[in-house]
Amino acid sequence: MKNCDLCEENIIHPESIESVKSKMISDSETLSLSEIFKALCDTTRVKILYALSINELCVCDIAEIIGVSQSAVSHQLRVLRTMRLVKYRKEGKSVYYSLNDQHVVDLFNQGLEHIRHN
Repeated sequence: MKNCDLCEENIIHPESIESVKSKMISDSETLSLSEIFKALCDTTRVKILYALSINELCVCDIAEIIGVSQSAVSHQLRVLRTMRLVKYRKEGKSVYYSLNDQHVVDLFNQGLEHIRHN
Protein backbone atom coordinates (compact mmCIF):
# COMPACT_ATOMS: atom_id res chain seq x y z
CA MET A 1 0.00 0.00 0.00
CA LYS A 2 1.42 3.36 -1.05
CA ASN A 3 1.49 6.40 1.17
CA CYS A 4 -0.73 8.96 -0.57
CA ASP A 5 0.73 11.74 1.62
CA LEU A 6 4.11 11.53 -0.12
CA CYS A 7 5.16 12.24 -3.69
CA GLU A 8 6.31 9.15 -5.52
CA GLU A 9 9.02 11.25 -7.19
CA ASN A 10 10.97 14.14 -5.70
CA ILE A 11 10.34 16.85 -8.28
CA ILE A 12 10.75 20.48 -7.26
CA HIS A 13 8.56 23.14 -8.94
CA PRO A 14 10.53 26.42 -8.64
CA GLU A 15 7.75 28.65 -10.00
CA SER A 16 5.23 27.35 -7.49
CA ILE A 17 7.74 27.63 -4.65
CA GLU A 18 8.65 31.23 -5.50
CA SER A 19 5.01 32.22 -5.95
CA VAL A 20 4.09 30.96 -2.50
CA LYS A 21 7.27 32.13 -0.75
CA SER A 22 6.73 35.68 -1.99
CA LYS A 23 3.27 35.70 -0.35
CA MET A 24 4.10 33.73 2.80
CA ILE A 25 3.04 35.25 6.11
CA SER A 26 5.69 36.41 8.59
CA ASP A 27 6.72 34.44 11.66
CA SER A 28 5.02 36.98 13.94
CA GLU A 29 1.77 36.67 11.95
CA THR A 30 2.05 32.89 12.12
CA LEU A 31 2.44 33.05 15.88
CA SER A 32 -0.46 35.48 16.35
CA LEU A 33 -2.78 33.42 14.16
CA SER A 34 -1.88 30.18 15.93
CA GLU A 35 -2.59 31.88 19.28
CA ILE A 36 -6.07 32.86 18.09
CA PHE A 37 -6.81 29.30 17.03
CA LYS A 38 -5.39 28.04 20.33
CA ALA A 39 -7.84 30.33 22.15
CA LEU A 40 -10.66 28.71 20.15
CA CYS A 41 -9.67 25.16 21.15
CA ASP A 42 -11.54 25.32 24.47
CA THR A 43 -15.24 24.38 24.44
CA THR A 44 -16.13 26.88 27.18
CA ARG A 45 -14.55 29.72 25.21
CA VAL A 46 -16.37 28.61 22.06
CA LYS A 47 -19.68 28.65 23.94
CA ILE A 48 -18.91 32.11 25.29
CA LEU A 49 -18.05 33.42 21.82
CA TYR A 50 -21.20 31.92 20.36
CA ALA A 51 -23.37 33.48 23.06
CA LEU A 52 -21.68 36.84 22.49
CA SER A 53 -22.20 36.52 18.74
CA ILE A 54 -25.92 36.68 19.49
CA ASN A 55 -25.97 39.42 22.11
CA GLU A 56 -23.86 41.51 24.47
CA LEU A 57 -24.01 39.83 27.88
CA CYS A 58 -22.88 40.38 31.45
CA VAL A 59 -20.69 37.82 33.18
CA CYS A 60 -23.63 36.57 35.30
CA ASP A 61 -25.74 35.92 32.21
CA ILE A 62 -22.90 34.14 30.39
CA ALA A 63 -22.38 31.85 33.41
CA GLU A 64 -26.09 31.02 33.51
CA ILE A 65 -26.32 30.39 29.76
CA ILE A 66 -23.35 28.02 29.51
CA GLY A 67 -23.76 26.42 32.93
CA VAL A 68 -20.45 27.23 34.60
CA SER A 69 -19.43 29.44 37.51
CA GLN A 70 -18.87 33.17 37.14
CA SER A 71 -15.29 32.55 38.19
CA ALA A 72 -14.78 30.09 35.31
CA VAL A 73 -16.39 32.53 32.87
CA SER A 74 -14.23 35.37 34.14
CA HIS A 75 -11.09 33.28 33.65
CA GLN A 76 -12.04 32.38 30.07
CA LEU A 77 -13.03 35.97 29.28
CA ARG A 78 -9.58 37.08 30.42
CA VAL A 79 -8.04 34.74 27.83
CA LEU A 80 -10.40 35.99 25.12
CA ARG A 81 -9.69 39.61 26.07
CA THR A 82 -5.94 39.04 25.88
CA MET A 83 -6.41 37.66 22.36
CA ARG A 84 -8.56 40.73 21.54
CA LEU A 85 -11.51 38.52 20.65
CA VAL A 86 -13.85 40.20 23.16
CA LYS A 87 -14.21 43.63 24.69
CA TYR A 88 -16.04 44.84 27.76
CA ARG A 89 -17.77 47.84 29.25
CA LYS A 90 -18.78 48.55 32.83
CA GLU A 91 -22.24 49.72 33.71
CA GLY A 92 -22.66 50.29 37.42
CA LYS A 93 -21.61 47.07 39.14
CA SER A 94 -22.04 44.93 36.03
CA VAL A 95 -19.50 44.12 33.33
CA TYR A 96 -20.87 43.53 29.83
CA TYR A 97 -18.95 41.67 27.13
CA SER A 98 -19.29 41.64 23.38
CA LEU A 99 -17.23 40.40 20.46
CA ASN A 100 -14.38 42.77 19.69
CA ASP A 101 -15.26 43.49 16.07
CA GLN A 102 -16.77 42.15 12.87
CA HIS A 103 -13.62 40.11 12.13
CA VAL A 104 -14.28 37.95 15.19
CA VAL A 105 -17.91 37.46 14.14
CA ASP A 106 -16.79 36.50 10.63
CA LEU A 107 -14.08 34.12 11.89
CA PHE A 108 -16.53 32.39 14.21
CA ASN A 109 -19.30 32.18 11.60
CA GLN A 110 -16.91 30.85 8.95
CA GLY A 111 -15.78 28.08 11.31
CA LEU A 112 -19.36 27.22 12.18
CA GLU A 113 -20.38 27.20 8.52
CA HIS A 114 -17.44 24.91 7.73
CA ILE A 115 -18.41 22.29 10.32
CA ARG A 116 -22.08 22.40 9.34
CA HIS A 117 -21.29 21.94 5.64
CA ASN A 118 -21.50 18.34 4.45
